[in-house]
Amino acid sequence: RERPSAAAALAIAGLAVFTVWITWRAKALESSTQASGDGSALINKTAPDFTLRALNGHPVALADYRGRKKVVLSFWASWCEPCRLELPELSSFYEKTHASGADYEVLAISVDQDPGLAEAAAKEGKFPFPVLLDPDEKVSGAYGISGIPTTIVIDKSGRVTYNRAGFNTGFEFALAGPLGIDPKLLTPGGPNGVVG
Repeated sequence: RERPSAAAALAIAGLAVFTVWITWRAKALESSTQASGDGSALINKTAPDFTLRALNGHPVALADYRGRKKVVLSFWASWCEPCRLELPELSSFYEKTHASGADYEVLAISVDQDPGLAEAAAKEGKFPFPVLLDPDEKVSGAYGISGIPTTIVIDKSGRVTYNRAGFNTGFEFALAGPLGIDPKLLTPGGPNGVVG
């Protein structure tokens, strides 16, 4: 039997270390998500302002929407398995309810340190909403994000009306309420149009 080369052994060791680290990081985030509950500390408070760069390179500011649209913030990362479950659901929700002239926008905020990973995940997922980059986690820190995915809804006046950490099946029905969207739009054969 041949022994693996030094480079192969080093690569295997590196992969093992990375696997242990990513598992630890995912478990830590999962634990903090469960401990953080529903994030009610932000409810009815003014959302912290921010400006982040979108994948297309343009800056996007929360203030751009104030007085015009409600905003859904979805904090996520490419390596987060619950995020990979939630983002397709959020995309489907957006496509069903975000008609021309809709009074809300979704901003998916990636906390990936490598923007290339966020870009690859967004391209693969074909997200229909803007993807913003928060690699240094300044914005997620300002919002007290301790676990991902976390979804926050901000009303037109800039006040937080919904804050939920973790992925739960059926979250789109919970999201419809603070956005003023008829839940019938989310069921097969529901009416076409947005309420609210």
